[in-house]
Amino acid sequence: MTDGIEFGPAALDAGPGGELVAAMRAEMAALYGGLDLDGPEMPRAGVAELGPPGGTFLVGMRDGEPVCCGGVKRLDERACEIKRMYVAPQARGQGVARRLLGALEGAARELGYAIARLDTGPDQPHARALYESAGYVEIENFNGNPVATYFAEKPL
Repeated sequence: MTDGIEFGPAALDAGPGGELVAAMRAEMAALYGGLDLDGPEMPRAGVAELGPPGGTFLVGMRDGEPVCCGGVKRLDERACEIKRMYVAPQARGQGVARRLLGALEGAARELGYAIARLDTGPDQPHARALYESAGYVEIENFNGNPVATYFAEKPL
């Protein structure tokens, strides 16, 4: 039941985007023993990275409620990284993550990128399964994320 989701640019530090990112941060901290996504060893993915001109941050709304979010971060002129993907618990198991990934890939193409990269950790097997089923191919660690164990890319 993914019909009715509308994606649009949003702030990741306020409003619906900020609420979803806060929930994602809490979930990642619980999954990975207090992980701080803004820690000095972590790849940057804040307002500067997920905003214009090289990036964007999207929120998916269904029936007026925010159900998912994610961002695009510039790596270089050809490649970007998909960051901060999150689906609210009440919207899981309904194809929302796949729709969100497609929207982020579309935004990346609009920004002129030819390759999308992403990563995920060992305690997120559903994310890895989604990425593999969407055509992402495993590559070497491209971003130095000390928590991730799966790094992948896909031509856009």
